[in-house]
Parts: sequence; structure tokens; C-alpha cells
Amino acid sequence: MNLSNNTVLITGGASGIGLALAVRFQQAGGTVIVVGRRADKLAKAAQQHPGLHTHVADVATAADRVALAAWVMAEFPGLNVLVNNAGVQNRVSFADLAADWDSRRQEIAINLEAPLHLSALLAPHLGQQPGAAIVNVTSGLAFVPVAGLPIYCATKAAMHSVTLSLRQQLLPTGVQVVEIVLPAVDTDLGGPGLHTHGVPLDAFADAVMARVAAGELEVSYASSEKGRLASRAEAEAAFKQINNR
Repeated sequence: MNLSNNTVLITGGASGIGLALAVRFQQAGGTVIVVGRRADKLAKAAQQHPGLHTHVADVATAADRVALAAWVMAEFPGLNVLVNNAGVQNRVSFADLAADWDSRRQEIAINLEAPLHLSALLAPHLGQQPGAAIVNVTSGLAFVPVAGLPIYCATKAAMHSVTLSLRQQLLPTGVQVVEIVLPAVDTDLGGPGLHTHGVPLDAFADAVMARVAAGELEVSYASSEKGRLASRAEAEAAFKQINNR
């Protein structure tokens, strides 16, 4: 995938991994639009990175997704890259699922419905642009799940499957479909301080973007590389290890 001079829409782009990817697309000469739910975080990102475009939208809702797609195609007709990055990660016990189902449903909406719907809304437009791509950010937990994160892991496994199907279906259109498989990264995903054991954000972003630029369609890093490439037996052993600590 050519990283230079693209017009890129990134969901969940106000901080963390989304912002790190945004900055690298911007450094490659791109026009970058980041989307998020909080205007204050978007304003801070734009202040820190002059030239970054921002837009407030809640991708958990279908109406906001439709409005976002219409807005970005009108305001940035050269849009040729969609990065489905927005994600929510919550620890939950199955015994407690029914107690707060609205929150559980929102996690499914953000992690799975949003990238599916936005890809469908924007794919016809992307197919008319040179160098077009859809980039789905998934997780090594799609391959070796943590039992305490059942919805997050399930949605990322679903997105891995969707990515394979979408890549095949969009072959005739020329739209590349790329998957970035996250390891634990030192961000605030799931809450501040929960991922300080993760790999450094800049090292991760530099490494995966270099591999995407080299043409890889499924890119992982550190622990997610091991999980993504594991045999069934290796994956089962890893599952037992990480869930019996």
C-alpha cells in the first residue's frame, strides 16, 4: 500500500493508536481526517498536530455513520483510505451481561457494526479512487482470546473474518483491504494504566506502517505476531497460559 499523499479517514483517531496512525499518514503527505466522540480530545489532537482535520461523530449509531460518510465524501471527495480503528474494550463476566446490556451492545456496535457499516457506505466511493484501501484494526486476541474480555475478543475475531471476506469481494474494484493485528500497546484502551505493560506506541506504529508500505495485507507485531501465526495446538496452549495466571 502506498502511504503517500492519501486522503485518509480514521475512526477513533483523537488519541492512542488512531492518532499515531494519523500522524504517520500526515507525515507521508496525506490529508487526514480523524473522527471521535469527544470534541475536546479532537481539538487537542488538532492543536498538537497542525493540519489535522477533525469531525465529531459517534460511530456506535447508524445515523451518525450515515451522516459521517455523506459529510466526508462531500468535504473530501479525494478520500481514498478508510481506517476502521475505533474500539472499546471492557472486562465483563457472563454472569453480569444482562445487568448492563446497553453497554455490551455499544461495545459490539463500535467494534463490529461500525467498521462493517462504514466500509459498506464508503466502498463504492473508494472504488473510484486511485490507491484506495480499507484498513481494519483488529487484535491478537482474535486468535488467542482473554476470557475476561469476551465481547472485545469476539468482535475482533469477527473483524478478522470480515476482513478476509471483504478483501476477496473487493478484488475486482482495486480497493486493498489491510488488517493491522494489535498486540497489547501502551495506550489507555480499556482504561488508564491498564496497558502499561504493552509495547511502546511509537515503536508499534513505525513497525506496522513500514510493513503496510511494503505491501503486506495482514500485519502483526510482537505478541500478536506469535498468536496470529500459531498452530491450533499452540493457540490452545497460549489460551490456557494467559487465562490461568
